[in-house]
Amino acid sequence: MIKVLVVDDSAFMRKAISTMLGKDPGIKVVGTARDGLEGLEMVRRLDPDVVTMDIEMPKMDGLTALRQIMMEAPRPVLMVSSLTTEGAEATLKAMELGAVDFIPKQLSKVSLDIVKIEKDLIDRVKTVAARKMRHVPTRTAAPRPAATAVPRSAVTPADRPVRDVVAIGVSTGGPPVVQKILSSLPADFPAAIVIAQHMPAAFTGPFAKRLDGVSRITVKEAENGDVLRPGYAFVAPGGRHIVLDQRVSRVDVVVTDQPADALYKPSANVLISSVAQAVGKRGLGVILTGMGNDGCEGVRELKGRGGRALAQSDSTCVVYGMPKAIVDENLADEIVDLDDMAEAIIANLYK
Repeated sequence: MIKVLVVDDSAFMRKAISTMLGKDPGIKVVGTARDGLEGLEMVRRLDPDVVTMDIEMPKMDGLTALRQIMMEAPRPVLMVSSLTTEGAEATLKAMELGAVDFIPKQLSKVSLDIVKIEKDLIDRVKTVAARKMRHVPTRTAAPRPAATAVPRSAVTPADRPVRDVVAIGVSTGGPPVVQKILSSLPADFPAAIVIAQHMPAAFTGPFAKRLDGVSRITVKEAENGDVLRPGYAFVAPGGRHIVLDQRVSRVDVVVTDQPADALYKPSANVLISSVAQAVGKRGLGVILTGMGNDGCEGVRELKGRGGRALAQSDSTCVVYGMPKAIVDENLADEIVDLDDMAEAIIANLYK
């Protein structure tokens, strides 16, 4: 039985989340709290397996409570976040502090999609509970680039790389993982990076801005008209896909709504398949922490065209779903711990 504590200053939200979780026989809501201070006391007393935590609350806000939980008794915490720019910034900060994922507030309200909403919430709780805190790779903000950067000359030859496009697919627990990797890359990183992180639309802009602020390379949310170039990373906008268009002398980034029926928007499968079609063996696929198997079919196509693929290791994933899918299909050329991923990416550009 998974014990869950729900912390939110809204009585409606406490009731809505508790009701949805209570429909699964394997989950028990052991308590609800009205603010971070009460929530922290209940964590100490009830020892829940998972906590859902609002951000804006009286007495003690969710970030302060989260920080205290991670110091005293780390456990999976799902943030309940508003889909606003301010909510996105706070949620990204929470994930730096150790939160494993977030629940958009709109997803927790009664709607015509209640069955899908309930399933998503229950699946997230079950998945993060099963992983436990030993698999959360980052509980504090990533070090500044000067302290973490991998010198390119130390791991690669000076000649031109074989691969010059890196496609990253990532989901649950992804923001601090991507931040750690990108902040460790040198300013003269010799490839372009495209990223499909499962996120709502309000989050990807602030996410890209945060990454740009801690990285030596340039990071931005992708727009139509962007051109791939070494030392630049492009984050797919939430709710849309990015694909690559190979021209005579350049590769363009295209933001699109198609395929409209994709399970995830942005989709790692759509992104990596487009990399395979546009640049073939010049592509390197990197599959990081996340639920499900998004990215597996894209990596299969990339490998079929001579590309390579890396998978994040089980022991360093928040959720070993997406990487496991390519490992199980024997599509991963290397399985890499998070701390070694930046160096592995650089090295594989030359293989």
